Amino acid sequence: MRRIDAIGIGLGIFVAGGSAYVLLRLVGIDNLEAGTWSQVLLFVGLIGWLLSYALRAVRKKMTYHQQREQYEQAYFQKRLEDLTPEELAKIQAEIEQEKQLGNRE
Repeated sequence: MRRIDAIGIGLGIFVAGGSAYVLLRLVGIDNLEAGTWSQVLLFVGLIGWLLSYALRAVRKKMTYHQQREQYEQAYFQKRLEDLTPEELAKIQAEIEQEKQLGNRE
């Protein structure tokens, strides 16, 4: 996330809290209660965002993890393409041998 994105999000949250307060005042709720309810709404939104962030982190659905997986797949694909047919046949033979040993155990 860039610095300008963080500033924009912070400004958006500030405007959302102010808008909630103004809307509650327009509905007829007094100053103190409108302030309390706008803070409650912002707090619930923050908790929801934190839970979604934690869920994405646990499931590894974050941008970093996805980029790393794509890089690793591209790296191994490139390495596989660089192998000579003899090297590839040797690796395949080793894999088959390991499979046979695994089946015996």
